[in-house]
Amino acid sequence: MDKLFTPYTIKNITLRNRIVMPPMCMYSAAGDGLSTPWHVFHYRTRAQGGCGMIIQEATAVESRGRISANDLGLWDDAQIPGLAEIVSAVREEGAIAGIQLAHAGRKCNASGEDVIAPSPINFDPGDPAYRTPREMEDQDIEDVVDSFKKAAERAIEAGYQILEIHGAHGYLISEFLSPLTNLRNDEYGGDIKGRTAFLLRIVKAVRSVWKPRYPLMLRISALDYGEGGNQPEDLAEAVNLVKHEGVDIVHVSTGGVVPHVKIPLGPSYQIPAAKTVKELAGLPVVGGGLVTDVSQVEEALSSGSCDLVFLGRELLRNPYFPLLAARKEHIHPDYWPQQYERAW
Repeated sequence: MDKLFTPYTIKNITLRNRIVMPPMCMYSAAGDGLSTPWHVFHYRTRAQGGCGMIIQEATAVESRGRISANDLGLWDDAQIPGLAEIVSAVREEGAIAGIQLAHAGRKCNASGEDVIAPSPINFDPGDPAYRTPREMEDQDIEDVVDSFKKAAERAIEAGYQILEIHGAHGYLISEFLSPLTNLRNDEYGGDIKGRTAFLLRIVKAVRSVWKPRYPLMLRISALDYGEGGNQPEDLAEAVNLVKHEGVDIVHVSTGGVVPHVKIPLGPSYQIPAAKTVKELAGLPVVGGGLVTDVSQVEEALSSGSCDLVFLGRELLRNPYFPLLAARKEHIHPDYWPQQYERAW
């Protein structure tokens, strides 16, 4: 295991290994976006299990930016103390604590909210959970950009060390980036440069307050899977349009933009897209997609396709995957919990 258990440094932080827990919605927050003791336990366990980085689930920058009524939020100062407890728990166990700031856009299912999107296109008219969004006006754009900025300030106060802007999976930023969901004819639509303009404004706003010594990560969907949708080359171009504003690393995913499309699921199925973005954008990348085995992680790293690898559902099943992987390879990491030494 030449790469997996090698520390990785980006800016002023060093990860103890190359395994990342990506954001995964738990839909367990109180209705006002507040975290609960369950969240602290959930994230502490994965940090104790040996992950190098923990990125907290999609955390809404506006009430109307939630996917559900039970999403975490960071649009109010009252939400900071609970999130600070999560950060403290993760860092006490030796992992790097990150947060994903997000806005659901047209995929907001929280009742009573003003659902907005770049264009008034319903995500899935056949599903009553989705409503036809209102096309965003200039003031809406200003408000959302400002909400990302203010949420980033609160993330600093809570103690996070990495901030990820959620530009993937068909949520608001992703909706602007995709030609399948962005039909605007103003400066925020049209070609890839126009479709990236909204993201560019958010990156600038967040970077204006996010500490320069801390990494800024961008998550993207490199494939829409719909006819006429984005390909990895398109998203690499989008990254190239914003990276000079302070993006340090790209978290590459796929899909979620349009429903009812065929996705070629399989082991490590998103790694090729991550490799393309890495090569064309020239930034470090986090890749993954149905990674369930140590050999998959090592192959993605040793081939140069990725710099870090995310494990999602595998970490839900097995919070101690990193520690057990090390033990399997006869590696005794210094972060093996002392209390569990007899199990080594």
